[in-house]
This record gives sequence, structure tokens and C-alpha cells, in this order.
Amino acid sequence: MPLRESADWSADLGGGVRVALVQAGTFRADAGATFGPVPWILWDRLVADEIDADHRLLQALNCLLVETPAGRVLIETGIGERMTDAVRDMRRYEGQSIVPALRSAGFDPTTVDVVAMSHLRFDHAGGLLLADGTRAFPRASVVAQRAEWEVALGTNPRLMADYDQPELRLVREWGAEAWADGERELLPGVSVIPTGGYSAGHQAILVRGGGGSGRTLAFFGDLGMRPWSANPRWVTAFDDFPLDSVAVKGDLFARAAEEGWTVVLSHEPVHPIGRLVADRDRFRYEPA
Repeated sequence: MPLRESADWSADLGGGVRVALVQAGTFRADAGATFGPVPWILWDRLVADEIDADHRLLQALNCLLVETPAGRVLIETGIGERMTDAVRDMRRYEGQSIVPALRSAGFDPTTVDVVAMSHLRFDHAGGLLLADGTRAFPRASVVAQRAEWEVALGTNPRLMADYDQPELRLVREWGAEAWADGERELLPGVSVIPTGGYSAGHQAILVRGGGGSGRTLAFFGDLGMRPWSANPRWVTAFDDFPLDSVAVKGDLFARAAEEGWTVVLSHEPVHPIGRLVADRDRFRYEPA
């Protein structure tokens, strides 16, 4: 089924590669944790219009559909359907989960060939299963880094808190069939690049159009959550290896700026599509 204009955004990258943004709802996240070591005085004015009485930010769950001549890739799955009412209320989760959101965009979830995950924390991997525990994308392989699976299902108490381990155990065998060890091309034009930083096995996903004028789109996962993430030194309290995040963001963002990549932000609710522009020794995000 072709993508309809009801998708939140779509673009033709060239050579038969098309990409569309589908938002799988929104949730609320603690503002202090999201900005981590960044002083309040620097970020308060950036979020004054969205922060709630509990000092939480509105975070979108941005997913991408990629159609290529070789198959279909879904990037990210959002929080999904498997949560209690108490958790839903705590997270202030609202909107359609990924499967009905895909259908609203005119896309049949059963035709997805590959699901590419930037990482496996609850707000990215929760949509791998339907409410009844069956696979949301029955014919798809799930691609995350081996290092991410190992840390997600490990025993480190600091890291265990970041993952919904019971849920991940339900999909472990499915995910192990296609885990990645380093950079890998999933389908022609769609590749994953390990980054680390945010989590041990975090990865970015690049989509390259074909032909002489093909464009490149980058999804940096939670290394590129919101517009302020464009400053490589602004990391969150959720980054397990913040110095690695700073270094890898500097390198990847420089490539994105120099080569004019389209950038999709993982949690930006208003202007998720844009580009990075060099700004002295850092970068700034310019919405499309």
C-alpha cells in the first residue's frame, strides 16, 4: 500500500527511495534529566511554552518509514500498546501507537521487511509487540547492535533501570536473528552506524537516495532528540557515556552539515525535520 499524504511528512530521496515520518504519540519526560548537566539558565527559555506543572517536557515519538526498490524499513517503534493504565498516566502517553498510526498513514504494518532500532529503551522498542504479545511486524527482522542487546538484558543495576527487560525478553530470540556487529547495510541505501554514547549499543540510521541527485537522510536516535541537541556538548542525564556522545556527535554532525543531510529528530514534536549548520565550534539546527 503506498504512503498517503496523511503521513506527518514525506519526501522522495531519489532512485525509488521514499521516506515518511509517522508520529506514534507523545509522552512527558523530566526536563532536568533531559538537559542533564546543562545549566537551567541556558535551557529554561527554550521550553517555557511546553513545560508542565511537574517540570516535564512534551516528547514526540517520531518513527520513519522507508520504501526502497528492495523492501521496506521501519525506523523505531515508539512506546507501543503494552503498558498499564498507571504507567500510561505517569508518562502522560497520548495518541496512536505505531501500528494504528501506520495504518492511518496508509501503510500496512505486515509488509515491513526490517525494523531498525537506534536503541532498545522503552520509548523506542515498546512497539515491537502488540497488546496481546504477538509481533507487531510479523515478517520483519529487527536490527539493533549486539552490544545493545547485551546491555539491555544485562545485570548492571544502573543500566537495567533504563530498559523494560521483561518485554525485551519476549522479543530476544526474534531480535537475535538479525543483530548487528558494527556498521551494516540493511537494504541498498539504508545503513546503521554504531555510535555508542547514549547507550553502549546505540546506533544511527542513514538513508541514501539513488541516482546522481540522491539525497541523504539521517536519524541520529537520541543523540539528536530535539533542536538543542545540535550542540554536541549538550548531553542528557540518560547518556550512559556522555564523553563518547560529545565526540561522536561532533563527527557525525560535521558530516551532516558538510554534506547537507536531512536530519530527523527523535523526540521533537513541532519541527522534527531540518538540517544542521556549522556555527563556530558547534552546530545549530534549522527546521525545514
